Amino acid sequence: MTHLFNLKSSAYGLALFSFFCTCFGWSQSDTKGKVDTLTIKNSSGTVAKKLWIYLPRNYERNHKKYPVIYMTDGQNLFEAGHGYGGEWRVDETLDSLKAKVIVVGIEHGGSERINELTPWPHAKYGGGKADEMLTFLTETIKPYVDGHFRTKSNASHTAIMGSSLGGLFALFATLKHPTIFGKAAVLSPAIWINRDPILGLINQQKSNETRYFFSCGDAEGDPDMIPDMQEAIKRIHRLRCYCLHADKKVIYPGAKHSETQWVKAFRDAYLWLY
Repeated sequence: MTHLFNLKSSAYGLALFSFFCTCFGWSQSDTKGKVDTLTIKNSSGTVAKKLWIYLPRNYERNHKKYPVIYMTDGQNLFEAGHGYGGEWRVDETLDSLKAKVIVVGIEHGGSERINELTPWPHAKYGGGKADEMLTFLTETIKPYVDGHFRTKSNASHTAIMGSSLGGLFALFATLKHPTIFGKAAVLSPAIWINRDPILGLINQQKSNETRYFFSCGDAEGDPDMIPDMQEAIKRIHRLRCYCLHADKKVIYPGAKHSETQWVKAFRDAYLWLY
């Protein structure tokens, strides 16, 4: 089931959303969270994205506020058959941990994925429109989520997560908006596609207080992934005292560039960040 909202009419959208919650099954058991989808447009109606929303167990039975994790490649997170390469089992993982968190999975645009998730164009592969995607996330998606769900909206309770190009995007998001995203999981980041500009952007930072979880496998097929990731971490460390212990790096033995790895990496990232 997909719900369609236009932010031009937020009051009407809230009422409509409440109606759908009541009549179309956002009810939850005591042991599981709930996943549903909605499609959101910007105020001009020129950009639309399908979101996958995970609400934690007992969300409807209390008045608590929850941290939020924003994740790229939303169609890969919750259900097999919706994305390439399998699913991340995000809901099963969070249910097993009895996690108290909201997850917002943002679907990629298929052939537009490389445009959406790469900050700068690559000479061979193109791309380079991640700034537009990040603006949509920070100016449309996040305000909508904070306005329609019970969220802890400050940076210390707001995380961004992604793998591959999504890992690059997550790192970019924290560098561009450190006052919005205070936590990040940078999984198997495709730093190679924008190596010089993303490392240069880190160098331009005057400080960095983001809490990071970096990970990759040692069998991903990209010989530069581990050294690129380590270089990014080293440059971030220059911006703050290492004694803060605000970063964790994990290299999974034998792990390939796949959802199988990211199922485990997501669990480890959640436990580290929260």
